[in-house]
Amino acid sequence: MFTGIIEEIGQVINIEKEDTNIHFDIKANLATELKIDQSVSHNGVCLTVVSVDASKNAYRVTAIDETLNKTNLGTLKEGGYLNLERGMKLNSRLDGHIVQGHIDQVATCIEADEQNGSWIYRFEYDIEQKNLTIEKGSITINGVSLTVVDSDINTFSVAIIPYTYEHTTFKYIEKGDTVNLEFDVIGKYVKKLVLLK
Repeated sequence: MFTGIIEEIGQVINIEKEDTNIHFDIKANLATELKIDQSVSHNGVCLTVVSVDASKNAYRVTAIDETLNKTNLGTLKEGGYLNLERGMKLNSRLDGHIVQGHIDQVATCIEADEQNGSWIYRFEYDIEQKNLTIEKGSITINGVSLTVVDSDINTFSVAIIPYTYEHTTFKYIEKGDTVNLEFDVIGKYVKKLVLLK
């Protein structure tokens, strides 16, 4: 379980394919605090730490075919950047919202505009999966907990403050890029109940 409050931007330093799996070696300061079997959110995707090399401030995670097909991790290249967050502690504040680390689908950035010191991003996603956003509702984009500014049938926008822009990978997102979306878990339960009726 995560909060969507990013701890650090990590960098992919090595990518290794093994059958249909991909191993990612990530360089990050938090690597020295990680343990094998620990869960870490990578652009919103919950992955398990399989090895740690503290001398290089690096660790390894593995993405299976299912994960690669449903997220944007398969598009990563060496030198690329990821939003990182370790699992939440039960004895601390929940500053973002409840994030599971299970990506629902990807979206495409269709607008990325600076507006007097902040940034507006608009994303488009496939409506066939029947996911939805609501204005002032929560959405997780590449692991970042955000509030929806406005919402349409298959598009929505978010506003990014300077702190978030500088401390997440939003500064690298351009028009045409794909991102990972995790929709609000409460909304998903409501949707399921409505569809069952």
